[in-house]
Amino acid sequence: MNRINKLFQEKNQGLISLYFCAGHPTLESTVDIIKAIQRKGIDFIEIGIPFSDPMADGPVIQNAATKALRNCMSLRKLFDQLDGIRDEGITLPLILMGYMNPIYQYGYEAFFKRCLNVGVDGVIIPDLPFRDYIEQVKPIADKYDIRVIMLITPETSDERIHFIDKNTDGFIYMVSSAAITGVQKEFNAAKQAYFNKVNQMNLQHPRMIGFGISNKQTLESAQANAAGAIIGSKFVALLDELKDPDAALDELQDALAY
Repeated sequence: MNRINKLFQEKNQGLISLYFCAGHPTLESTVDIIKAIQRKGIDFIEIGIPFSDPMADGPVIQNAATKALRNCMSLRKLFDQLDGIRDEGITLPLILMGYMNPIYQYGYEAFFKRCLNVGVDGVIIPDLPFRDYIEQVKPIADKYDIRVIMLITPETSDERIHFIDKNTDGFIYMVSSAAITGVQKEFNAAKQAYFNKVNQMNLQHPRMIGFGISNKQTLESAQANAAGAIIGSKFVALLDELKDPDAALDELQDALAY
């Protein structure tokens, strides 16, 4: 069974996923960060593929991606770093998050086959058109048992949300707002109304809420309205500041008080 599906079968509330950008803060920090995250008991990990022209990333993650590219990080380098990581005791689900261009250049067949070979369980491609997903990407991803996670936002129609729910597997990435990534102090009434609306849609797949989670209030709100929370910018900023993943995780735990 795919590790993502297994995780959500075993635990459907209070999950935490952390995002970091491969190649940041140093080129060779990827594996150390993954191991530190697993030691802290985080449920799963999203590993960013750095790209020069992101659409949804705020300044913190853009800065990390720029530094990673200057460190000469690439998709091929990332796969090389992940090769053998399952033999080193990493058991939690690993998800790659990146934009279409590097994946398209790598080749869909080669990309998903390599994901399977190194132990990646899923991918998030924010700029993947849904039609291209259905016609080109999904058949190859299914062949290699890789989950393609789709995003919804407050602007996504009910019809599209149900269509995504019907045609994807794993979980749905529920973006808290129609904006770029970045920390928020709280989720306002409009966001709460959006969470409530989706909660009442009786979707078959679990949801994870991301974008803006940086403190106890936003974490608890996300976990109350979905299976869990995805934390990116706050953790990336701490990695950039402290350079040490264990220290960054300790500071994050203090900020979130989880």
